[in-house]
Amino acid sequence: MATRHAQLPRQRQPDLERDYSRTSALGFEPPETGTVRCLAHGFPTPLARWHVHDEYELHIITATSGKAFVGDWIGPFRPGHVVLAGPRLPHNWLSDDMPEGGVPERDLVIHFLHEPIAEAARHLPELGELLPMLERARHGIEFFGLSERAIAHWHAVKRARGFERFAAFCAFMADLARCTDYRLLSSVQMRGEDDEAGSDQVNSLVDRIMRDYALPLSAADLAAELGMSESRFSRFFRRATGNTFTDFVNRVRVNRAGQLLMETDRLVSHICYEVGFNNLANFNRRFLEVKGVTPSEFRRQADHRFGGRPT
Repeated sequence: MATRHAQLPRQRQPDLERDYSRTSALGFEPPETGTVRCLAHGFPTPLARWHVHDEYELHIITATSGKAFVGDWIGPFRPGHVVLAGPRLPHNWLSDDMPEGGVPERDLVIHFLHEPIAEAARHLPELGELLPMLERARHGIEFFGLSERAIAHWHAVKRARGFERFAAFCAFMADLARCTDYRLLSSVQMRGEDDEAGSDQVNSLVDRIMRDYALPLSAADLAAELGMSESRFSRFFRRATGNTFTDFVNRVRVNRAGQLLMETDRLVSHICYEVGFNNLANFNRRFLEVKGVTPSEFRRQADHRFGGRPT
């Protein structure tokens, strides 16, 4: 009788990248370089893997095109793709049109930690201008129309040392912070209310939706709890979040479903009900609207993030 070999579980979680593994042979600068460290590499490379680290990563693509994976977002990239990914946000870039023998340079990267910037901003108000952008980077930010300037900024940072390097880095970050043509990649986009009381209400609502997304959620019930009419609540919610209440809840549920599709082998039908949908056809339709692909295709593409080819 033929021997059956136990099938190893598929990898689902990103690798945690530690500083001690960042050798100069892979293009990393040593820690004593300073607060801001540069990296350039080609493709293929062992660095192209589904991974996380404690630093922000400012990533510029200079050659090839393919699929980018940032948190629960999967989308195309091409030369000129500029992304700022926040700490512990998993990511990977995989080229689909690589020439034979690969390419010597595909990625220009800058790594920096949050704490030195945040601490310095306590004493230097000018640096405080970067903090809202760094907060958005928790979702990953793709910037548009900045590719040539971003490459020039990267080279200016790379060739500088000491204070001049930090000054070049600040000029780069200021350019990004001024950019209004961008999109958030992972999870639901939010816009804050102007008044503090409204902001508190919105934050409370969002926290509740994020916690209770699998439960029946009714705009009428939440409006009554806030002492609002349903129509006033709908206007208030849309003004604060940029989404209707139903669309927002569906996006939260779809993003949670995407996480489960990426991290588990649960059946699509089981995930549908687990995240709060009560109809598989509606789940598939909403998932396609938000992610641009079906749940099954999303899982197939997500498995590709480890470096394999689509099956």
